[in-house]
Amino acid sequence: MAADDVVASDEADTEAPVEPAPELHGCPLTISHTQDVLHVPREKLLDVVKALGADGYVQCVDVTAVDYLDYPADRALPDAIEPGRYEVVVSLIDHAERRRIRLRVQVPGEQPTCPSLFRLHPGTEALEREIFDLFGIVFDDHPDMTRVIMPEDWEGHPLRKDYSVGAIPVQFKDAPSR
Repeated sequence: MAADDVVASDEADTEAPVEPAPELHGCPLTISHTQDVLHVPREKLLDVVKALGADGYVQCVDVTAVDYLDYPADRALPDAIEPGRYEVVVSLIDHAERRRIRLRVQVPGEQPTCPSLFRLHPGTEALEREIFDLFGIVFDDHPDMTRVIMPEDWEGHPLRKDYSVGAIPVQFKDAPSR
């Protein structure tokens, strides 16, 4: 349409209805940086990972977490997904089709638990322990939910946004003193 073809209208501009996000295995599916992202409720995580395994996503290559405490920016969550303080992020690979999918699982701050993927993907054992150790997210049915990085008697979880960082200054060799 050329600029000359624009017709003035007395009607107020109205927004087009927003299309709901497409779904995969009953969960909203979005795209981020050309990668499929599936937004999975905690209670459906194991069922969705099993279904994705049947679809060819047979290897879990990473499990990590994020603490969004006081995070003001848009988290790009579909409208149907209620944001939690934490997010567990799972990356799966389908080798035959050469594709990846990322799962984003919202975890509330008041009860930071998530189902363990250990029984489906045994390679997640240390990754889930690391998340527990550093964020305090407990993985239900994990075979050894103990610290893996910090000493067993350590108090707190260092990657939580409300964890006190400490006040030990970093000193560099040959740095000028003030």
